[in-house]
Amino acid sequence: MVAHEEFELSDTDHASRIDLMTKVFGVDAAERYFDGLPLAAKTTETYTALLHSYAAAKLIEKAEEFYKRIKGSNLPFTALMYNEMMTLYMSVGQLEKVSQVVEELKHQKVAPDIFTYNLWISSCAAALNIDKVRRILDEMSQDSGVNDDWMRYIKIVNIYVTAGHLVNAESSTAAVVEAEKKITQREWITYDFLVILYAGLGKKDKIDQIWKSLRMTNQKMTSRNFVCILSSYLMLGHLKEVGEIVDQWKQSTTTDFDISACNRLLDAISCLGLTEIANNFHMLLIERNCDPKHISE
Repeated sequence: MVAHEEFELSDTDHASRIDLMTKVFGVDAAERYFDGLPLAAKTTETYTALLHSYAAAKLIEKAEEFYKRIKGSNLPFTALMYNEMMTLYMSVGQLEKVSQVVEELKHQKVAPDIFTYNLWISSCAAALNIDKVRRILDEMSQDSGVNDDWMRYIKIVNIYVTAGHLVNAESSTAAVVEAEKKITQREWITYDFLVILYAGLGKKDKIDQIWKSLRMTNQKMTSRNFVCILSSYLMLGHLKEVGEIVDQWKQSTTTDFDISACNRLLDAISCLGLTEIANNFHMLLIERNCDPKHISE
C-alpha cells in the first residue's frame, strides 16, 4: 500500500499523459483518459490539458462544450485556460469571440497576462478595430500587474497604431522592413507583435519578410523572437518552416531561454508527430543548458 502511494500520479503527471495520449492515439483517447480519472484528479491542470488538446486540433464544438463544463466546475483557473480559447478562435478566424472570452475572464476576476493582452490586441488589429486596440493599451497600462516589459510593449505598439502601420499594414511592410535595420533590442517586441498579427491574418508572406529582415539586423536574437516565429508557423501549419527556424536557432548565439515557453513549443511540435524536429529542438535545449520540466517522449 505504501509503495502504491509513493507512485501515485500527480496532477502534472495526468496532464502530461493527456498530452501524450493526444499525440499518440488522438484526442478521443485523451478524452477517455480524462473521463476515467477519479474526481480528485480532475483539476485545473488536467482540465486545461484536455482543453489544449481540443484547441490544438481546432475542434471548436468540443472545445466550447468543455469550456462550459470547466466554468461549471468551480475550480480556480488562471489566464492560461482563457488564452487557450482565444488562441483557438484566432486560429479559425472567429475574431469576434476573442473579446467575449476576455469579458468572461474579467467577470471571473481572473488576472490577464501579457499573452491574454497580446491575443486580444491581435484580434482587434486583425479586424482593423484600431480604436479598440488603443483602449486595450490604455487598460493594460492601468493593470496592477504591469511591469517594464509590459510598458515597453504598450509604448511601441502605441507608436505603430499612431503611425498607422496597423491600419495600412499591407502597404507599410516595406517601410517596416527598412526600419528594422536600425531597431534596438527593446523594440523587437513590436516586431514579435507584428508577426503574431500577420499570423492571425494568415499572411505567411508578410511573416517571412519580417523574419528575413530581422535576421539581417545587427541585434542579437532572443528566445522570445524564436518562440514567436515558431508559434506563428505552427499555428498556420507551415511545418517545413518550423524545422528551418529550429535549425536557425541552433546556429544562433542566443543564450537566454524561457523554459516554460520552450517546453510548450516542444510539446506542440511533438504532438504534431514531427519527431525529428522535436529531437533537434530537444538537443538545442540540452546544448544550451536549458532543462525543460517535461520532455515529451
